[in-house]
Amino acid sequence: MPTWRKCMILFVVSWMTLAVTFSSTSLLPATPEIAAEFGTSPETLNITNAGVLLAMGFSSLIWGPMNNLMGRRNAYNLAILILCACTACTAVSVNLRMFTAFRVLSGLTGTSFMVSGQTILADIFEPVVRGPCIGGIIVTFASWRIIYWLQLAMTGLGLVLSLVFVPSIHEESRSSSDDEEKQKQKEKRSFLHLISLFNPVRILRQYVYPNIFLCDFTCGLLSTYMYATLTSARSVFNPRFNLTTALVSGLFYLAPGGGFLIGSIVGGRLSDRTVRKYIVRRGGVRLPQDRLNSGLITLLGVLPVSALVYGWTLQEQKGGMVVPIISAFFGGWGLMGSFNSLNTYAAEALPQKRSEVIAGKYIIQYIFSAGSSALVVPIINRIGVGWTFTICM
Repeated sequence: MPTWRKCMILFVVSWMTLAVTFSSTSLLPATPEIAAEFGTSPETLNITNAGVLLAMGFSSLIWGPMNNLMGRRNAYNLAILILCACTACTAVSVNLRMFTAFRVLSGLTGTSFMVSGQTILADIFEPVVRGPCIGGIIVTFASWRIIYWLQLAMTGLGLVLSLVFVPSIHEESRSSSDDEEKQKQKEKRSFLHLISLFNPVRILRQYVYPNIFLCDFTCGLLSTYMYATLTSARSVFNPRFNLTTALVSGLFYLAPGGGFLIGSIVGGRLSDRTVRKYIVRRGGVRLPQDRLNSGLITLLGVLPVSALVYGWTLQEQKGGMVVPIISAFFGGWGLMGSFNSLNTYAAEALPQKRSEVIAGKYIIQYIFSAGSSALVVPIINRIGVGWTFTICM
C-alpha cells in the first residue's frame, strides 16, 4: 500500500475518533442551557452523558461481531451512517427523552471507530512507526443544537472519506486461497458461528492475562481523571471566577485540548523512539512492553503533580485562573503521553486477539468514564475539588 494512502487512512481513522469524542464532550459547556430548555438539572444531564459513555464502552460487543459478518469496511461505514442519523435526531430533539435516547444510540457506535481504527492502523503500519471549546463558543452565540449539526457535518465528511480510502480486509491481506475463503464464508452463515461471534466471553476472557487487565485498568483510571476534569470544569470555574457565559468557561478547554495535542505528538514520537532503542539493546529483538517505558514519566510524574496543583489551587482559591489552566494543560499532556503507550501496547500485546483486547480495554475505560462523568460534580459539592482530584490522581 503506498505511503500516501496510509496517510489518508490515518487521517480518516483519526477524524472519526475525533468526531465520536466530540459527541461525548461537546455538550459539556452547554449543559446548563440544555438542562434549562428541557426543564431538568445539569446533574441529570451528566447522568445521561454517563449513559452515552457506557453505551460507547459496550458497543464493541456489537461491532466486533459485525466486522466479522459484514467485513470491517462495511461495518465501519454502517457505524458512521448510524452516527450521522442519531446526531441529526439529537439536533432536532423536542424533549429530554428523545434527546437522551438518540444520544445513547449514537454512543452505541462509539468504540467501533476506535477498535476498528486501531486494528486498521496496526495492520497497515509497522510496529515501530505507529471539541469542548467549540461547544462553549456555539452555545454563547447560538443554540446548543448547532453543536450537533456541526457533529453531523463532521461525521458526514468522515463517511465520504471512509468510503473512498478505508480498505477492506481483502485489500490488507490477499494471502487466503479460494478454498479457504469459501470455507470462511460458509462458517459465517452458520447459526452457531453467529452465536459465538456475539458471545461477550471472547472479549472478557482476555482479562485473565494480568498484563492485559492491568493495562486496561490503568486506562480506566486515566479516563476517570480526564472526564472528571472535562465534566466539572464549568461548574467549578463559573462560581469561583464569577463567569456568566459558556464562552469564557468553554475557552478553558483549550488548555487540556492543547495538552492532548502536544502529548499525542510528542508521546507518539517518544514511544517509537523508545521501541527502537530497546530493539538495538537486544540486538534486533522487539517486545510489545517496550512501549510502556515511554509513558512512565507522564504516568508517575506529570499527571499526579498536575492533578494536585489543579484541584488544590481551585480549592484554596490560589493562583487565580492562570495556575489551574496551566496545570490542566500539563494534565492533558500527561494523559495523552500515558494513553499513547498503553493504547499501542494493547494493540500489540496479543496480535492474534488484537480486536478483542482493544474492545476489552474500551469496555473498562468507558465504565470508568461514565462513573466519573456522573459522580464528579456531586462529589466535588460534598468533599471539595481538592480532595476529589486527589482521589482521581
